[in-house]
Amino acid sequence: MQTSKNSLAALTLGAIGVVYGDIGTSVLYAVKEVFGSGHVPFTAGNVYGILSIFFWTLTVIVTIKYVVLVLRADNNGEGGLVAMLALASQAIKDKPRLRALLLAVGIFGTCLFYGDGVITPAISVLSAMEGLEVVSPRFVDWVIPLTLLILFGLFAFQKHGTSGVGRYFGPVTSLWFVVLAVLGVSNIVDHPQILTAISPHHAVGFMWRNPGTTFIILGAVVLCVTGAEALYADLGHFGKKPIRLAWFAIVMPALTLNYFGQGALLLERPEAVKNPFYMMAPDWALLPLVGLATAATVIASQALITGAFSVTKQVLQLGYLPRLNVQHTSVSATGQIYIPFVNWGLFVAIVLAVVLFRSSSNLAAAYGIAVTLDMLITTVLTFFVIRYGWRYPLWLCILATGWFFVVDLTFFASNLLKVLHGGWFPLVIGGAIFTLMMTWKRGRAILNEKLLSDAIDLKSFLDAVFVSPPTRVEGTAVFMAAEPGAVPNALLHNLKHNKVLHEQNLFVTVRSHEVPWIGMGKRLEVESLGRNCWQVVIHYGFKNDYDVPRALEQLRGRGCELQPMTTSYFLSRDLVVPTLGGGMAPWREKLFAQMHHNAGAAAEYLNLPSNAVVELGAKVEI
Repeated sequence: MQTSKNSLAALTLGAIGVVYGDIGTSVLYAVKEVFGSGHVPFTAGNVYGILSIFFWTLTVIVTIKYVVLVLRADNNGEGGLVAMLALASQAIKDKPRLRALLLAVGIFGTCLFYGDGVITPAISVLSAMEGLEVVSPRFVDWVIPLTLLILFGLFAFQKHGTSGVGRYFGPVTSLWFVVLAVLGVSNIVDHPQILTAISPHHAVGFMWRNPGTTFIILGAVVLCVTGAEALYADLGHFGKKPIRLAWFAIVMPALTLNYFGQGALLLERPEAVKNPFYMMAPDWALLPLVGLATAATVIASQALITGAFSVTKQVLQLGYLPRLNVQHTSVSATGQIYIPFVNWGLFVAIVLAVVLFRSSSNLAAAYGIAVTLDMLITTVLTFFVIRYGWRYPLWLCILATGWFFVVDLTFFASNLLKVLHGGWFPLVIGGAIFTLMMTWKRGRAILNEKLLSDAIDLKSFLDAVFVSPPTRVEGTAVFMAAEPGAVPNALLHNLKHNKVLHEQNLFVTVRSHEVPWIGMGKRLEVESLGRNCWQVVIHYGFKNDYDVPRALEQLRGRGCELQPMTTSYFLSRDLVVPTLGGGMAPWREKLFAQMHHNAGAAAEYLNLPSNAVVELGAKVEI
């Protein structure tokens, strides 16, 4: 029992550091953007109304929707938009058209995550550095250079992994929440009546008096729920109970106290609206607070970068991206990976965002569209999971998700007002990545159709070959094939040029499925083709790591023994040639051909030993 309690405490501490870093740093800019927008007349009644809207936004969206409802929708213990998408697509697999539409919507939501992944680190670190302007006006010119320097250090560090510093994330972020609560309480004691803003009548009253203004400022209010999607995305790392415990015991109280403390400060000193968070602190604490805020925003950014790596690996294995160089940064923790292309692509986009927008207020105008659309997509997918997957009554499904759909749609509609003021930035990023993903998925389908149309049946081919068999040589040949039952091009080229066949021949196809994990017990599907030839299908979940040699070790005892020193892996490397009249627009065919050409090495992706790989190329027109 004691060990269980210790484990729960450790997981809860870890959840505070990883799951809630993003939402914990929203206090730096959320209140400032609402009152600094110029849309809300500065009166005591409006302060109470806005704080009440903040509190109930956190309650409805984060507490009820994500902590209570969405966390229930785990996919074999895993969460996140990709896991939810897999659950929803499986639930409606008997409705192919609806499933195709839902997959496209879900993948678009995943692409928007990258737009969020650009804005969030930029606005978080920049808002932390803007505390220097409160310390002294002399530091104004240092804000952007220091922001870029910190971000460069963060991204340069990624290749080393977070196993060493990760243990400090929880304690540092916990200290951050304690400081948030202390700062809030120190200002609330001067105006304790501010706590009555918890009552929803203040929010309802403000919305009743100012319906147009309320709609406009929702685009800034949404800043208080930045990172809410991380609750669900990190489900597999920590589990439901630690995430819920951290929210109710630490995060929600600290955020509420800090927001209400900022409100109390504004009632006392309206001029503090230029930066209410930092102006809550006494002068002697400003520099240490800037330092702690910077550490907190770096940790929040780290969690988002790690999430970007994880999501990329998942969509890659679902077939929506070409092979990328995925490096493991920890021997013990398989989930800790580093993808150089994603890392530096994010960094370039973040630098562009900082230089282009130049302040957290300007970035706030760009923030919100991606995250609210993601929230809306999550709500839609949740409906299909609970209706078709869990088989709940239709009225109950509409009741459970309809309210959240209206709330999410309202926030999204408000954020559409930001499109011309910066909201286009994450949409352009998400749209560009969506175009790449759908082009790759469609291109792969066309390529596979072309290869299958030209393919020879494997069993018939082997029967013909063994009528007058070629010379058999010692060892095992593993031929990687896109589809089982078809002759791999590598086998044809090997027979044509080398005129030999190995003593043992394996025809191996790797398949990824819309479930997070597939255990080793269900990894292999083996069929004997006779004459020491086998057809093997290796199954992986979208969170499993590909390792073909390890999977093939399970053939022992099935009549096929692989010796690493005498095993060769034969791969077909196809050169794609775009042609007129194909299945895609010419520009998409050219784009696919370029992506296919630049895809990472299959041998490295499948974890094949580099000194035992033979690649044989072929030209394919699409």
